[in-house]
Amino acid sequence: MSQSKNPERQRLIAIDHQYVAPAGRVSKFDLVVDHGKGAKVWDVDGNVYIDFLASASAVNVGHSNPKVVAAIHNQTDKLIHYISGYFYHEPAIKLAKRLALLAPGKTPKKVSFSTSGSEAAEAVVKFARSYTKRSVILTFQNSWHGTTLGAASLSAIDGNMHRDIGPLIPDIHHIPFPNPDKRFPGESLADFSKRYLKELTDLFTRDIPADQIAAILIEPIQGDAGIIMPPISYMQGLYKICHENGILFCTDEINQGFGRSGKMWSIDHFNLEPDLMAVGKSLASGMPLSAIIGKAPIMDSLASPANATTTAANPICCAAALATIDEIESLDLVERSRKLGEFSKTQFSKLQKEFPVIKHVRMIGLNGGIEFAEDQSQLVTNLCNYCFEHGLIVISTMDHIIRFQPPLVITKAELTKGIGILHDGLTNLV
Repeated sequence: MSQSKNPERQRLIAIDHQYVAPAGRVSKFDLVVDHGKGAKVWDVDGNVYIDFLASASAVNVGHSNPKVVAAIHNQTDKLIHYISGYFYHEPAIKLAKRLALLAPGKTPKKVSFSTSGSEAAEAVVKFARSYTKRSVILTFQNSWHGTTLGAASLSAIDGNMHRDIGPLIPDIHHIPFPNPDKRFPGESLADFSKRYLKELTDLFTRDIPADQIAAILIEPIQGDAGIIMPPISYMQGLYKICHENGILFCTDEINQGFGRSGKMWSIDHFNLEPDLMAVGKSLASGMPLSAIIGKAPIMDSLASPANATTTAANPICCAAALATIDEIESLDLVERSRKLGEFSKTQFSKLQKEFPVIKHVRMIGLNGGIEFAEDQSQLVTNLCNYCFEHGLIVISTMDHIIRFQPPLVITKAELTKGIGILHDGLTNLV
C-alpha cells in the first residue's frame, strides 16, 4: 500500500533546504524520520517503513533498543559530560577494557576514543606515522573512510569528496582493491591474488619504497563499494607483506563491525589480527562515539595530547556502547546475522532468477550488495523510490547497487515483506 500523507514532511524539508548546507547530505528521497523501533521507522506523517538500511549500519541492535535506551537514561541522570582528556569516568574505562579484550588476536590492546568514524580513520594515520616514523599510507580505490580532511584524503569513492578542497593531506596513495569480479576469464582466486599482490610489490620497487610506508589501511569488506570481500589468499598475502616490511596492517571496521557480516569483525573472516583497527557507527547504536583499537606498543607511541578531544568518550555514549555490546552478545546477534544472511541470500537469489537485470547478489551476514548493470542506475533509483513510497527504506550505492543492511534484530517476516516490496517494484518497473 502506497504511503500517502506528506504535508509535514514537505514543510520540514523546505526549512532544511533553506538553512542546511548541501555538503552534509547525500540526497536519496524525502524521508523525515520521527521515531523507530526494532527494524521499523515512522516518519513525521505517521507512515511506517521496514528499514533495510539501519541508519547506514549504525543501529545493529535495532532502533530504540530498550537496554540501550535505559543505559542512556540512567547515565543522563548521573553525568552528561566531563572532558575525558583531562580526567577519568567509569563508563569510558569499562568500555576501553571491553573493546581491548573484544578485538581480534591475543596481543595486548589499548584504545583511544573520538566521536566519529572519520576521526577514528584519521587516528590510524597519526598512530601509524608516530610508531613507524614513516609517512606514506596506502588505502584502496572505492574506499570510504570518512569526510573530514584526513579521512576524505584516505577515501577514494566519489570525486566530490576531494573536489575544491585541496591540497589533501600528503603521502596517501590509493591502490586497486582486490575485487574478485575483476578476475580474468578462467583465473583462479589464488592466481588473481598473486597478480594483485605482485602489483603492490612492484609499486615498492618502482614508485614507493616499502621502508617509507607506515601502514596499509583496508576495509576487509568494502561497504559503500557494494559489499565486496577480497579472497582469503589476498588478505593473507597482504598481511605477510606488511609484516615482512615493517608496515602496519590496519583495518576499518566502522561500517562492517559489531556483527554486521556474520562475524563480530569483518577481519574475523580471514583469521588475522590487525595492528590498528578503527570502529564506530554501531559501537554506540549511532550515538557519536568511535575508537581506534591497537596493539599496546603502537598505541603508546603517540604522545599526549595528540588524539585528545573535548567530547571524546562522552559518558552517555560510552554507556550506550556498553549496553550495545551486551545486546549483541545476549541476543547472539552475530550468529543471527549469519543465519538471516543465508535466508536473505536465498530470497534475493530467487529475485535474481526472476529478474535477470540483477547481475550479482553478494551477501555476507545481514549485509548485501544487490548489483545491477552499471547502465541501470536510473532503474535502481526508481526502484528505491518505489520502495520508499510503499513502506521500505532501501538505498543505492555506486548508483547501480542496492545496499542491504537491516538491523540485526529484524524478523524473517519483516525481511520477507521488504523483499516482497522490492519484487513488486521490479515487476512494475522492468
